[in-house]
Amino acid sequence: MKRAVLRLLKEFQPEFVSGEDICKKLDVTRTAVWKHIQTLREDGYGIDARPRAGYSLVRVPDRLYAEEILDGLNSKFFGQQVYYYDSVSSTNDMAKELVRQGARDGSIVVAEEQTGGKGRLGRKWHSPKYKDVCFSVILYPSVNPSEASQMTMVTAVALALAVRKKTGVPVGIKWPNDLLVGGRKICGILTEMSAELDKIDYLVVGAGLNVNQELIELPEEVRDIATSLKVEAGADLARVDLLQAMLEEYEQWYQLWLEQGFPVVLAKWKELSVSLHCPVRVHTLNKSWEGWAEDVDYDGALLLRLPDGGLQRLIVGDVSLRV
Repeated sequence: MKRAVLRLLKEFQPEFVSGEDICKKLDVTRTAVWKHIQTLREDGYGIDARPRAGYSLVRVPDRLYAEEILDGLNSKFFGQQVYYYDSVSSTNDMAKELVRQGARDGSIVVAEEQTGGKGRLGRKWHSPKYKDVCFSVILYPSVNPSEASQMTMVTAVALALAVRKKTGVPVGIKWPNDLLVGGRKICGILTEMSAELDKIDYLVVGAGLNVNQELIELPEEVRDIATSLKVEAGADLARVDLLQAMLEEYEQWYQLWLEQGFPVVLAKWKELSVSLHCPVRVHTLNKSWEGWAEDVDYDGALLLRLPDGGLQRLIVGDVSLRV
């Protein structure tokens, strides 16, 4: 019912709608309307109340509420079910728990803060409250488990394009899935899977995008290698608008991947890459390699030309660009 009251206030915004009209339209009592108005105010909505005039919505909070994400979201199933949390350890971990509870395809988990966010290779991901966009998508693709790693690159392409279109910031992709601006990391992506030998049970794909942080707000150890959209664009950005744009772009590329396969995704990934055809250093769990990033093959593996002329195929690793 709270959502219905909010929708009605938005429908009349910036005009007032009387309490009596709300009661009639929603078939509720004046007391119920007042309680829902109070709850919305507690959630951060600015609502003006005047005798004989009613209520007017004057401010929408910068929060990733389900009501805000769904309002104007142009997708078929990505984000059509939203699980919102003020604070969680990890949106990916929460998503996996929701899978066990029967969450449907395309459901998303969003959080204003992650206290135990994680990236690739077990690294921590810093997520300050109300500053960035952290979300995870639950998916049940009918593809072979061996193709699941491609999903990380699908995600990188979709998010990079969405951010470029929405903000004009020239985001690029570093193999396989980090988003960079001017050599600094702005977004990380982590894909986790549960599968049998010939069947994927589910995929959970999480992303953390630095949006409205100042450089001073980033952890000291990453200030030289990370940035935010606010820093790059020179202004605060609406996080809900960004998330909606990412979900819409993401759904299109996900469906394209399912229908046409990986080549079309890989071609676009290469267009957006900032870590191909240049000298790089690649760190794996057990070894480091240096060479020329020559190409990415049909499986998304990096083809590294070594100083001795040999070609090393790397499936996982962390790339550092060498100047």
